Amino acid sequence: MRDKYIQTAESVTEGHPDKLCDTIADTVLDACLKHDPSARVACEALATAGKILVAGEITAKVLPDIPAIVARTVRKAGYETDYEIEVITHDQSIDIAEAVSGDGSVSPQQGAGDQGIMYGYACLETDELLPLPVVLAHRLTRLLTDARKTGTIQGLGPDGKAQVSVEYAFGLPSRIISVVISCQHEEDKSLDDLRREVMEYVVMPALRELPPDEETELLINPSGRFVLGGFEADTGLTGRKLMVDTYGGLVPHGGGALSGKDGTKVDRSGTCMARYIAKNIVVAGLAERCTVSLAYAIGKAEPVAVDIDTHGTGEYADAGLARAVCAVFDLTPDGMIRALGLDRPGFAQFCNYGNFTHQEAPWEQTDRGAELRQACASIAKK
Repeated sequence: MRDKYIQTAESVTEGHPDKLCDTIADTVLDACLKHDPSARVACEALATAGKILVAGEITAKVLPDIPAIVARTVRKAGYETDYEIEVITHDQSIDIAEAVSGDGSVSPQQGAGDQGIMYGYACLETDELLPLPVVLAHRLTRLLTDARKTGTIQGLGPDGKAQVSVEYAFGLPSRIISVVISCQHEEDKSLDDLRREVMEYVVMPALRELPPDEETELLINPSGRFVLGGFEADTGLTGRKLMVDTYGGLVPHGGGALSGKDGTKVDRSGTCMARYIAKNIVVAGLAERCTVSLAYAIGKAEPVAVDIDTHGTGEYADAGLARAVCAVFDLTPDGMIRALGLDRPGFAQFCNYGNFTHQEAPWEQTDRGAELRQACASIAKK
């Protein structure tokens, strides 16, 4: 293990243009699942000044009022500007639908909606079982949004982002190297006042466990003015904040985007299941750190590969732990959907500030540890 190294992660507010597109896609998904738990949804949003385009494949018993959903979601994020909204959707490909349906023509069970490799991760570094830079970055953007909504900081806009670099010594966080925050503000807001208030109400509360020291570089709106934000300043696109959604780039990301996809898409179900498994392994005391990877082939129900890496911290051999995981968890799309309730609406509420920081999310529960430990012990005896 290196004696010193630096890890960095970033987060964005719910008013960031890319994240707002993610929220639009997940809100459309929720509306489809509300009326049809078997809905097939792959929804994307693209937005720029004056226009929002929602496109994708949606096969559902009831097609929701997508323009109304978009308008509500944009207003809820803090923007009052009117946008031209265009919707272009069509049914899921017949070829894919037949491969996924599980009617016996390809597979007796519902098959995966695509190929791909999904990763999950957990560690003992924080209460959230996530790396500290990831937790701190999300805490900064969440507090930034809270300060805007409550009026604690006057003149803040919805758009913003944060980045945190943490120095590690022998595997443990030792100090904050740098903090970068960029936040939209009203034109008449003093930059000096903004920086002082963000330091007081956002930075210091967010970094309470590991406060900045005299050498920490604190950069608040380093480019100066940030008046024009959201879709007026940048084009937003669903799925462009994958590292914000997962592990801040500190863990591999092999699959596609999460937002706007129903549970048959293993990009979503496999990623959530891999996180669920990793958390249960760590909480059960089977490892201090764990990476889970699941690989799928389109139309096939069972994963083509399951790999566990405990990074040298496991109580049992990684191969044995992988066998235990396969014995305890149903890793087919049907099994993952049932275990995590992925056929029910509720994805939009977990879309912002990382998909794995919401302790109430189904994939964040730690209720299978005892089964895993028992399975590991049984395999070890053979």
